[in-house]
Amino acid sequence: MNIGSVSAKSGVPAKTIRYYESIGLIPEPPRTEGGYRSYGRDDLERLRFIHRARSLGFSIKDVGNLLELWRNRSRASADVKALAHKHVAEIETRIAQMESMRQTLLNLINRCHGDNRPDCPILNDL
Repeated sequence: MNIGSVSAKSGVPAKTIRYYESIGLIPEPPRTEGGYRSYGRDDLERLRFIHRARSLGFSIKDVGNLLELWRNRSRASADVKALAHKHVAEIETRIAQMESMRQTLLNLINRCHGDNRPDCPILNDL
């Protein structure tokens, strides 16, 4: 498969695939005589795995760790579970921070008259 084909089938843009190759997240595929990348079924599965992990918010570093665990058939599922728990804790922290921002903004919005006067608690607080 060429990069366009593997991109369409995996949901990962071609530019991102090249980036993943450049940082070593995926190996560079062999090239055709014309110099085009030639991807196989394993590359497609790896890209689908990465795409799914990224869609769940895992960092590039964590995706690399997950890929190592995925390829290692002697892995302990406890290692995978611990990484997932760590990620959930990070998500919960971000949710709490966003909820705090939401409450602050709602408070400022409620204090703003929203009329023709120049005074604005929203701008004053920023």
